[in-house]
Amino acid sequence: MSASPPGKPASLSIFFPAYNDGGTIASMVIRAVKTAAGLTPDFEIIVVDDGSADGTAGIADELARTYPQVRAVHHPTNRDYGAALQTGFRSATKDLIFYTDGDAQYDPAELAALWASMGPDIDLVNGYKISRADPLHRIVIGRIYHYIVSTLFGLKLRDVDCDFRLMRRSIFTRIDLQKTSGIICVEMMKKIQDHGFRIVEVPVHHFHRSYGQSQFFNVRRLFRTGRDLLLLWFALVVRREHLRAGVTPLAGTSADPSNRIYPSPRQ
Repeated sequence: MSASPPGKPASLSIFFPAYNDGGTIASMVIRAVKTAAGLTPDFEIIVVDDGSADGTAGIADELARTYPQVRAVHHPTNRDYGAALQTGFRSATKDLIFYTDGDAQYDPAELAALWASMGPDIDLVNGYKISRADPLHRIVIGRIYHYIVSTLFGLKLRDVDCDFRLMRRSIFTRIDLQKTSGIICVEMMKKIQDHGFRIVEVPVHHFHRSYGQSQFFNVRRLFRTGRDLLLLWFALVVRREHLRAGVTPLAGTSADPSNRIYPSPRQ
């Protein structure tokens, strides 16, 4: 087992937001256990089951029974991607937090590349896709989306929607998160950037989706996404609400008491 890199906290939380990812979540968790064990002896892995309708919940509980470092947090109903991220960040207890989606379009083993770039003067290591392994229409939509949000919000990132990130948990003692849809990534990165946190970017591989389907970029959601982005732009760029005094950071808010945790903290 390798030691933690110099100057870094030795503890690590990994979480996977998962919705109907029954075909991939087990392999993601198993690979994450192996990768994390090679980086630090102090780690935990959390599966955030966002009210899945397939076998994701049962698989997550079985993983928690098998691996002592794993636990599952279940939303009683589907609350959308942003809500799953909020639950993951609130559930994490270690100094560093890594998350990626449970659909296996990223390889958890590449966390090692992010870990190597997380120096004492860095707050967040953001992955960016070397090449997007999606159908052509999603690649086009993704590029348009990146251009629009980067321009509107002044984001200085190569890849806004690459959900492969390693960050310090202390970030959430200063910023709040409110969005429950997929635009939470724009909200989060805008707030992190505007609060002066230090960011570096690392290339990662992106793989074809082998199970399930995207919950964000689809025709039915495009109108709602456009509307929500404009509202977010008004709040963060025009009104700059996130920089005002009195904002309660995410770390200061409570988890939803209706969430089911396995194994139970009382066990």
